[in-house]
Amino acid sequence: MAPVVVIGNGDMPEFEGRITVYVAVCVVIAAFGGLMFGYDIGISGGVTAMDDFLKKFFPAVYERKQHAHENNYCKYDNQYLQLFTSSLYLAALGASFVASKVCSKYGRKPTMQISSVFFMIGVALTAGGVNIEMVIIGRILLGCGVGFANQAVPLFLSELAPTKIRGALNISFQLFITIGILIANLVNYWASNIHPYGWRISLGLAGIPALVLCFGSFAICETPTSLIERNKVEKGRKILRKIRGVDNVDDEFNSIVNACEMARQVKQPFRKLMKPASRPPLVIAILLQVFQQFTGINAIMFYAPVLFQTVGFGNDAALLSSVITGAINVLSTFVSIYLVDKAGRKILLLEACVQMLLTQGIIGGILMKDLKATDSYLSHGEAVFVVTLVCLFVMGFAWSWGPLGWLIPSETFPLETRTAGFAFAVSSNMLFTFIIAQAFLSMLCHMQAGIFFFFAAWIVIMGLFTWFFLPETKGVPVDSMVEKVWNNIGSGPGSWVAMTRWV
Repeated sequence: MAPVVVIGNGDMPEFEGRITVYVAVCVVIAAFGGLMFGYDIGISGGVTAMDDFLKKFFPAVYERKQHAHENNYCKYDNQYLQLFTSSLYLAALGASFVASKVCSKYGRKPTMQISSVFFMIGVALTAGGVNIEMVIIGRILLGCGVGFANQAVPLFLSELAPTKIRGALNISFQLFITIGILIANLVNYWASNIHPYGWRISLGLAGIPALVLCFGSFAICETPTSLIERNKVEKGRKILRKIRGVDNVDDEFNSIVNACEMARQVKQPFRKLMKPASRPPLVIAILLQVFQQFTGINAIMFYAPVLFQTVGFGNDAALLSSVITGAINVLSTFVSIYLVDKAGRKILLLEACVQMLLTQGIIGGILMKDLKATDSYLSHGEAVFVVTLVCLFVMGFAWSWGPLGWLIPSETFPLETRTAGFAFAVSSNMLFTFIIAQAFLSMLCHMQAGIFFFFAAWIVIMGLFTWFFLPETKGVPVDSMVEKVWNNIGSGPGSWVAMTRWV
């Protein structure tokens, strides 16, 4: 479900309000939903590289890993091992549709609480797993938690934030995801030396952010938009005064009321979304999610320890390298927060395409030249260089396609189709995350170094799409997007008008 972002058009004065301590507390507690998601992204790759975990659940993979002459690229090729990671995202895909209904009918706060409960049960099953079936069921429940959180938390943050910092807060959710990934990498590095239960500690600690979200959510408010949307109008006005820290909230309150009334008039937003006039933002929202996954970022973040072991690092060194890439991910997200409203969206996306294309191509070239399938390892210098290139790749993604893949879909839809359109974005993201997570290790085995050229080819496509078809939305009010962007996109052969004839 999309954030109902309510801001004025260019002729309206800025709404009164200040950044209160209460809002800051609410934002931090809600953002633990992002930390929860990020921790799970980071923890799964490290756990699947731990020998104790492999011996218990994937003994065939463990035995293959021990053989000196085994194919370097195929040590971890196992469908069940990939299912351990990817099952979460398939579950999140289905859960997101249910969560959108819960979010509308009962509110953002209860949806976050349901998310944390799903996640805690999933953590208990995975950390306490005694067989692969129990672990996979736990991962599915974790996926339900992720699906609910990804619907409710961005919506909560967008509706709670003062207008002037709404964009920064949107990207801050991605920041908390990157922090979660970094924490997971640190935990994996520490827990890998605790035998034989280090993997249980890594998986079990995922319950901490879920606990914070669950119990912390009792201390935060529901958003004014959700309350007004559910006809609790006076309570919505009261909460709006509380979070803005001023008594005069009439302008913003009336804007929210009017936006909710306009949204109610569209009885079938999904049908309207299918009309030609609505297709450009819909296609952009879906393709941004596809492109985000086909940069190869999740393959690298999920399986960074496995990847680094493939190029010759030992277990501890591989996990430490993942910590380094996680730290780069966090720091680079601050660049996006600073530049997105100054430089603009397109320039960040295009610059990152060049940066990611070069790093993917060079990594592929090094591995193709020097890492043969058997009896071959990279030299220490080459392995360090590969890690450096991975860091440069992660850096480019973290200030561009990572946060902007979510920001742009949230601001390009008109209000009447915003929730339906953003639902397509969320579900597309989960679908293609599942596909990459399930396929990566098999692709690495069969394509070997060519997998990096596969992702590089996609980066070329996404760069061309950004150059020719993605409008710049910097400084454009959300509710003026149709008037100032979509009604002025031209009708030439490379325009959206031409594209909608066949899309």
